[in-house]
Amino acid sequence: MSDIINLLPDHVANQIAAGEVVQRPASVIKELMENSIDAGATKIQVIVKDAGKTLIQVIDNGCGMSATDARMCFERHATSKIQKAADLFDIQTMGFRGEAMASIVAIATVEMRTRKYGDELGTFIKMTGSEVEAQEPTSCPNGTNIMVKNLFYNVPARRKFLKSDSTELKEVTKEFYHVALAHPDVEMSLTHNGVEMLNLPTGNTLNRILGIVGKSYAKKLLPVESETSVVRIKGYVGTPDCAKVSKNDADQYFFVIGRFMKHRVFCRAVQKAYDGLIQPGKNPTFFIYLDVDPASIDINIHPTKTEIKFENEQSIWPIMQATVREALGKVIVAPTIDFDNQPAMDIPVFNSTDEVRPPQIHYSNDYNPFSNSKGHGISQTATFRSRMSGGNTDWEKLYSGFENARQQTDENIIDNLQNSQEDTSLTAGSQEQAAQPSMFETEKESVSGGRFFQLKNKYILTSVKSGLMIIDQHRAHERILFEHLMVRRTDAGASQRLLYPERLDLNLKDTDLFRQMVPELEKLGFEVNDLGGNNFSFSAIPATFPESELKDWINSMLMLTGEEYLIIKDSMREGIVASMARYMAIGYGKQLSQEEMADINNRLFACKMPNFTPSGRPIVAILTMDEIEKLFR
Repeated sequence: MSDIINLLPDHVANQIAAGEVVQRPASVIKELMENSIDAGATKIQVIVKDAGKTLIQVIDNGCGMSATDARMCFERHATSKIQKAADLFDIQTMGFRGEAMASIVAIATVEMRTRKYGDELGTFIKMTGSEVEAQEPTSCPNGTNIMVKNLFYNVPARRKFLKSDSTELKEVTKEFYHVALAHPDVEMSLTHNGVEMLNLPTGNTLNRILGIVGKSYAKKLLPVESETSVVRIKGYVGTPDCAKVSKNDADQYFFVIGRFMKHRVFCRAVQKAYDGLIQPGKNPTFFIYLDVDPASIDINIHPTKTEIKFENEQSIWPIMQATVREALGKVIVAPTIDFDNQPAMDIPVFNSTDEVRPPQIHYSNDYNPFSNSKGHGISQTATFRSRMSGGNTDWEKLYSGFENARQQTDENIIDNLQNSQEDTSLTAGSQEQAAQPSMFETEKESVSGGRFFQLKNKYILTSVKSGLMIIDQHRAHERILFEHLMVRRTDAGASQRLLYPERLDLNLKDTDLFRQMVPELEKLGFEVNDLGGNNFSFSAIPATFPESELKDWINSMLMLTGEEYLIIKDSMREGIVASMARYMAIGYGKQLSQEEMADINNRLFACKMPNFTPSGRPIVAILTMDEIEKLFR
């Protein structure tokens, strides 16, 4: 039997390699611009025709090449960036594989003019399909000028699957942005079909960002910066109103050592920093630059070098989240709401001529805490001492009337609940309560500034200075419970044991994740038993948690919780507590009394973030007086 394994010809091997490195015109733009950066260029011009299908030209003023180097750069694995395998662990240049030029010349016609500084003449080379057609001295400026014509001319299947000019131009622009944002100290321009699309002068990082996204972002970008022994983070993040619905439309950029990268875990860390500030499904804007030890990252895991592996990924996650959160916290402050009839706070003004006296403390030596009336402290104390010294002891009198008062209080509460009348549209508490408000209600009104109304047993309405405030009762209670549980998550609180343990059967994928959650669930009052394999059971749950919704809650939480939560425990805690608060919050359709509505209002605005739920959904809306008056014009 004859041998069937043969070596591929060089031109075929180059075309196969080109399929990994050069996927579309934008890939050529990326590789050529990165080569210009490595050559030390301070000015780069990019010229394309027909979105790069007909022509891609990159002109730089870098160091240029000699005649020998100009020819060698088109050979596979020919590079000046590394000399030995150890250099792969200390890569600080953009290119190093030595595959880009060989891949490009395998599927296009390439013309290059290059001249080193100090040389009188440069070198001109023309190659088509990896074959040299011409090489001769030429007169040209310092630097390198490369023209790539008729991309994929000899691979018609690849050319046929290129998208429309508008789509390919969008990808070209995207790759241009990646290089331009990573190197603001280099002047760059992009021209398409003779029309200059971008001209970016040298400047700082912020100027380069504004040159790309527009000057309207000048007041919407917040600086972020932190430096640790693991990583140095700097850059800018957008305010919450910059968030976009589509991830493709959102400006999200990560850079490490001057190189654009994609990193799903770090992106999730930034997204978590915006929790409670943007609506779910929206994507924040950020331009984040990381500086790490080159030995702690692996760039050589994909031909395009956009996917990078970090050795200290688990340590960088919390640092990044905290850095972004700190930047947002400095400027994002929940708006305060001034209620009608709010009593003004009388702050005395200091007068330097007034005599300053220290406060005087007055106390009575005859004070007796066991006395029911004033002026009988000595006799009561003497009586108490006589009893303690062996006199007649009658402790039952200390509790006389206590049970009657407690029973009367409980009966009043039950009567108030029974007297509340059902209203399907607008509820303001019972008429009896309105006629004779309790002391609790009067106190709340003096703080909140008015009565509360319930619309469709779903929204709480009250008057404020700016108009009419509307509160979503379920979301408000969700925010209240979330912050309360986050504070008390180390104290399980009251739990109720189940008459029959609730069994939980999970699939293999969710089992490991659930085991990671068990310690946090136990801190919240759940008692979980690991039955082995994929089976668990609940013996106890928090007293206020609805038993009937236990399985649905666990399943929904596992669906929303991904591998990113395992990187840092705080994210898992917040995810569990947020999901738990959503299930424990009062539902829509529940009629509330005046006391309950006032209590929700006051507790909501005592929260750190009263405007949004933990998942970022709005809680409060205000219908201003101008908007109300427009309805009656």
